[in-house]
Amino acid sequence: MKKIIGKLFAFSAALVLTACGNKADKEEGRSAKDVDKEANIKISVQLEEDWMKHYEAAAERVKKEFPNAEIELRTIGGLEHIEIIDSTDANNEDVADLFCIPADRLAGLVGNEVLGAIDSQKLAGEIGGWDDFDSGLGGEFKVDGEYFAFPYNIETLITYVNTQNAKEKGIDLEKDIEINDVKDESTVLFPAFDAWYGVAATNSSNIELLGKNEDGAFFSDMTKEWDELDESQKATIKGLYEYWKKHNEAHTQLFDPDAGWGYVDETFKPGNGGVARLGGAWDAQAILKQAGVGNLAIYPMEKLTLAGKALAHWQSGWGLAINARLEEDAEKKALAEAMIKELINPEYAEDLYKYSGKILENVSAEEYQNSNLDQIDKDIIKATIDSYKKAPSRPLFKEWGDVWDTYSNAVLSWNSVNPQNEEDAYKALKASFESMMANFN
Repeated sequence: MKKIIGKLFAFSAALVLTACGNKADKEEGRSAKDVDKEANIKISVQLEEDWMKHYEAAAERVKKEFPNAEIELRTIGGLEHIEIIDSTDANNEDVADLFCIPADRLAGLVGNEVLGAIDSQKLAGEIGGWDDFDSGLGGEFKVDGEYFAFPYNIETLITYVNTQNAKEKGIDLEKDIEINDVKDESTVLFPAFDAWYGVAATNSSNIELLGKNEDGAFFSDMTKEWDELDESQKATIKGLYEYWKKHNEAHTQLFDPDAGWGYVDETFKPGNGGVARLGGAWDAQAILKQAGVGNLAIYPMEKLTLAGKALAHWQSGWGLAINARLEEDAEKKALAEAMIKELINPEYAEDLYKYSGKILENVSAEEYQNSNLDQIDKDIIKATIDSYKKAPSRPLFKEWGDVWDTYSNAVLSWNSVNPQNEEDAYKALKASFESMMANFN
């Protein structure tokens, strides 16, 4: 099951002194030097259970600078924590002082005044590892001149291959795997009914599921007439249709939103025929178990092609955010920023990956390759960074959230309407997106 669950690099220390600062600091004329690090300060920090050892170690390092501080570590999933925020507000005590957010949720959280501004340029200079902070994930967290989250990790999908199954099926792994060309529907396990994965196909031929014009008006390529699509876009739609058709005729469960994930996991096991599947670094342990010891190979996403175009996911990622209520407390805000510094301290990038599967933006592929991580982990990190560099930026405006169900419902409708060709399949997609666009324009 997927977890819902970018761009790289930042300004050096010489350019960091234009930071926004804390509201209370500005009003009282205080600076960071005035913060009482000996004060009895307490903040709460959201994390997932598996991340605990990394967070505990980071907290201990922070306490060397803030000896009387109390850092409460609260175990709750990032998206579950955001659900609490969405149903209440930043002042709810169940909302942590420091928490992680996916990049695409930034606009909504800033609009609801949940996030406090962060002195990101100063932090980036002190942490190190960026060449151009604003051209990377850091710039994605900047709104009206202020930063409201700090880059935590980069994310994109990569290709996992079961080498035993590939050998049994005669798949030449020296070459890319063209989804249209495989004879057996189980060879490539591509959950194309889910937009999180489906965009890998639409991105490959520059199909904009939902975009904004320069004047701010929304548009979608999926509302065009069939003849208005270019040849590569038509080929992608045909490829998706042919892939669905193979599974439909074979009566597999792949295009069943409930059973599809189980089908992917089971088919990827040795002897069951699954050769290639998509996943993120966060999926590595589960996929490794499915493939079996010695059977897993890692490739960038471009290992898979559809209609001759390399699949391309998004440059995605998460940030560390500070609760807006800390804006009025200089000591708590300083403590939270100190915790951010230690959580993404490049010196402990290896530990962060081991416990969370998170890959830092400010650590190079070469540095990861020279670490003490297992070779399979190094391969995953390298493939992720390679895929990330070639991926388009993820749409971050909140309206894109409407695409999830629109796309999924449209593709799954093929199961009932049973289109006879790619043009009929496109009609179902077009109708679904026209309905979505009516809500915007």
